[in-house]
Amino acid sequence: MCGGCTPYGTSWFQLWLAGQPCKQVLIMSDAAPGRAAHSLKARGSVSSLSSHEFRRKELHGRTKDSLRTVSYMDEPSQRDDASRLMAQMENTYQLGPTKHFPVVLVNHILKDVLTNYLQEEQYEPELSRQMTKTISEVIKAQVKDLMIPRYKLVVIVHIGQRESQRILIGSRCLWDPEWDTFSSYVFRNSSLFALANVYAVYLE
Repeated sequence: MCGGCTPYGTSWFQLWLAGQPCKQVLIMSDAAPGRAAHSLKARGSVSSLSSHEFRRKELHGRTKDSLRTVSYMDEPSQRDDASRLMAQMENTYQLGPTKHFPVVLVNHILKDVLTNYLQEEQYEPELSRQMTKTISEVIKAQVKDLMIPRYKLVVIVHIGQRESQRILIGSRCLWDPEWDTFSSYVFRNSSLFALANVYAVYLE
């Protein structure tokens, strides 16, 4: 073994050629064989390097030569095949609704839902908090059943205690007054009051 041949994380081989001193050949696992052979042929040998210089060159060579690109392609699924078969719809250029929002009919829905849920109820803070969520979901579901195309719905329900006080509830909206509208209904019994609003905003 040659005293100057020290493994440094890679494989070293000793070549004894024509009585010359020990020649060192570096075989890198990620380097291309043709590139290494071409380098040896051009220079004849690899000169000895110090540990610091060799480490720096080794890291540079690994960074440069060890990069590989791997391409991967999934097999086409049935969902992909179905998406290719879907017909492409042209733009309708529709600027207004084909069916206007039925304000009167939605007002009847609000009245029926509030009356059915709150007719016999007494005001309790925790119960009222849960009832606002439940009534909002019921109203939204029943209005959606009307199948009004291209309208976005916003449902807001307020429930409060009646103690001879006066309450003003206001709302402001940024919308198109020609197509956008709302429905509203106020319910009262001896213990509580409830206000339900449905805002209908047309989506172009």
